[in-house]
Amino acid sequence: MKRILSFISVFALLLTACEGDPGPPGLDGLNGLNGETAPAFEVTRDFNFPDYNASVIFDFEVFSSEVVLVYILWDTTDNGTQIWRLVPQTVIFEDGNDLVYNYDFTQFDVQLFLEGSDLDNLDSVWTQNQRFRIIVIPTTDYGRLDLSDIEAVMDAHNITEFMEI
Repeated sequence: MKRILSFISVFALLLTACEGDPGPPGLDGLNGLNGETAPAFEVTRDFNFPDYNASVIFDFEVFSSEVVLVYILWDTTDNGTQIWRLVPQTVIFEDGNDLVYNYDFTQFDVQLFLEGSDLDNLDSVWTQNQRFRIIVIPTTDYGRLDLSDIEAVMDAHNITEFMEI
């Protein structure tokens, strides 16, 4: 009898604990990508003494729910295929010196910059006419896509061309 009374008491408590006014409705979420094309553009920049950096100013606002990806044109194959790598990228030279292409971003710009142990003695092939692709994507894609694969990012965001700025 004690068990039945305990069971009924617990059951009654559970029923009363579930009552109350419903809260306000939340915002509608997105089921995957919304089919819009992400902002995507190409820039060519030079890195010069003394700071070895270059700015890219956006003509739109990057929201806190977005992230900026930067890719550098790393190589071109014999048949003309371009090889793009996600920045940061590091080069270790035979003499032990290093070079890192890196970036940071705000809601209004991207700062591209070089880091390394001997930037003042770099050959111009590493500092001049460097080509970058910049893509702004939602942060929700950060775990869903292979961000190192520019083709996968382009496919997921319907990017077919890059605006030159």
